[in-house]
Amino acid sequence: MKEMTRNHIDITGSRTKELRESSESMKYRLADAMKQCMKKSPVDKITVKEIVEECHTTRQTFYRNFQDKYDLINWYFDKILLESFEHMGEGKSVYEGLVNKFCYIQQEKLFFKAAFKNDNQNCLRDHDFHLILQFYTSRIEGKTKRKISEHLKFLLEMYCQGSIYMTVQWVLGRTKATPEEMAQRLVDAMPAELEKVFRELGLL
Repeated sequence: MKEMTRNHIDITGSRTKELRESSESMKYRLADAMKQCMKKSPVDKITVKEIVEECHTTRQTFYRNFQDKYDLINWYFDKILLESFEHMGEGKSVYEGLVNKFCYIQQEKLFFKAAFKNDNQNCLRDHDFHLILQFYTSRIEGKTKRKISEHLKFLLEMYCQGSIYMTVQWVLGRTKATPEEMAQRLVDAMPAELEKVFRELGLL
């Protein structure tokens, strides 16, 4: 009896995992369809009907996964933003990490542009801000083995806010620069005291 129960749990768990993976796969398919639609029309003109036709699926499937097209944009933006920070984490220095991040953003620029342009509540920028703040905080605390001071946290927050603002300007085409140039500009814009800490920790 115990063996049957265990087998039932294993099968149920396996089925739940399959459904979860299937749902994730469909979300990515819908995101790819959205990207194709974005090549032809601005986001506010794209309909759910066009997305599902591009994806070769149904409206019911779309609404099982997302509330609307903006929910889809937010979900995918979240995924590619996290991916960009994984690329950033592969760099040995802050400059290398930023180059990696900007190169990745460039690959997904269409989606980043749409996401930031339709970000009326600034929630996406806030999300990006919290991710980059956590990224730098973790790097500093990981090196020093102690919590960051309130003063350094203030400088870091101010720097990250400016960094996000300039990243958005670049994504929207208001600032012209290569990923390498953008990375160097952000390194050069770092407050002197913060730069000193990063250099001492071997992060610059």
